[in-house]
Amino acid sequence: MTGTLKWFKSSYSSQTGGNCIEVAYDWRKSSHSTEQGGDCVEVAAHQTAVHVRDSKDPDGPMLTFTPAEWAAFAEWASN
Repeated sequence: MTGTLKWFKSSYSSQTGGNCIEVAYDWRKSSHSTEQGGDCVEVAAHQTAVHVRDSKDPDGPMLTFTPAEWAAFAEWASN
């Protein structure tokens, strides 16, 4: 299931239009999540980072891992 794209403006952008670049994360909800709110974890991954957040609080804090850290965690969690 594909989540909603979350757009972030570059920290080099200004209010006057300089260097306006935005990037987006494609958030994906865990297959263990339910419509009733159970285990709501979302992940957005790309080549250099994996972001994890609570889907019940999409504007709240998120954790960021390297792909190697995330792979190690996923392997550990599946055992």
